Amino acid sequence: MFIYKLLISLIITFLVFTKFVIADELEDRVKELEAKIEQMENKGGSSAEEFSDSTKIYGNEFNPSIGIILNGKYNNFSMKSAEPAVKGFAIGHEGERGREGLQLGESELNFSSNIDDKFYGSMTFAIVKESDTSDDKVEFEEGYIMTTPNFNFPDGMSLKAGKAFWTLGYMNEHHAHADDFANRPLPYRVYLNKGWNDTGAEISYTLPTDYYAEVGAGLFRGNDYPIKGPDGESPGAMSAYGRIGGDIDQDQNWRLGVYFVDGDSPSGRKGNEDEIVFKGDTTLYVTDFRYSLAPTGNVREQELTLQAELFARNEDGTYNIDSGGENQFNGTSYGWYVQSVYKFNARWRAGLRYSQMETPGVPTALIGTDLDGEGYDPTSVAVMADWTNSEFSRIRWQFNQDKLASGSGSTDNQFTLQYIISIGAHGAHKF
Repeated sequence: MFIYKLLISLIITFLVFTKFVIADELEDRVKELEAKIEQMENKGGSSAEEFSDSTKIYGNEFNPSIGIILNGKYNNFSMKSAEPAVKGFAIGHEGERGREGLQLGESELNFSSNIDDKFYGSMTFAIVKESDTSDDKVEFEEGYIMTTPNFNFPDGMSLKAGKAFWTLGYMNEHHAHADDFANRPLPYRVYLNKGWNDTGAEISYTLPTDYYAEVGAGLFRGNDYPIKGPDGESPGAMSAYGRIGGDIDQDQNWRLGVYFVDGDSPSGRKGNEDEIVFKGDTTLYVTDFRYSLAPTGNVREQELTLQAELFARNEDGTYNIDSGGENQFNGTSYGWYVQSVYKFNARWRAGLRYSQMETPGVPTALIGTDLDGEGYDPTSVAVMADWTNSEFSRIRWQFNQDKLASGSGSTDNQFTLQYIISIGAHGAHKF
């Protein structure tokens, strides 16, 4: 109940902040535009020159940026026998802890470029290995286009369409190699299979205010977590979000956001090695907050960040466990994490993260199954330190302690050594 009240209060806070829109910014923008028009008129020149200026594409023009990310890991786990289940939840393959030993993790090949003066495009392929018995395979991870400021939208509006990591919380928009830790917190692993990566379209609008304020909405196929369906008509999912932020002074900034995604899974969302299937409606709410402090005024030299996200998921439908028949289910679960990372200097950082899931109550028919949390809320603690030689190379050490079920012998101590190497421009998502 406390978590639910916290979620509601944060939503109300967001609405109060967004109410105060400063209209003077519009006048400033009009004056800026008039000055640019006057400058162009005074410049003169041929019509060809004017056309060239109006269609200028910044950056590398039509030449695509090509980038490679090498993400290697060594994992060592104290629980050797089997993959520990997150008690009370059914999760997908990619939400599991991963493989032990040496491995080439989520390495990527990216192509991105301005298409013309009105469109930008990006495509990313990832090398993945889903299990110890499977072979490495190339997976189409992202492929999308988005409008540029030269498109005939109102100032601050943009459209993005294709397959992408969409706007849902702070972390989902970033690829895994850009994270502060070697793995993702429990809510991302349980609810999103590490990341929401669907096919669809999203429109966003940055409001003309003194504070940063953005709203957006989207329609999606609905064939990826947290929905994972449908066989029927598309779109099968929708989303909406709003977020605000700003500078406190020259050394501090903050951001607060609220998000939701809703969809139906008529064909079933599968979890726990496809042994548990959920059919029905899923609604996921997310609230995120991030604060940054640069003690010296230069984030490249020193920086402290505080970051937190709160998740609430409602499911209304049926659960089928091991083909044992459908059981009606209508319940809400919660997940959250909080983390802090401190950059001591340009190369060294250290961080601490705590994440937790709060299991829902289950009907009598599901007691004793993997969906029965048995009164225990799974937790995970992560401690990391990393060394960054440049924006193209990073080495990270991390220790995790996962307690995903009650009882003795249920604690999994995990050690990870990770390297992240960037080759090329990799314009889609930098460190």
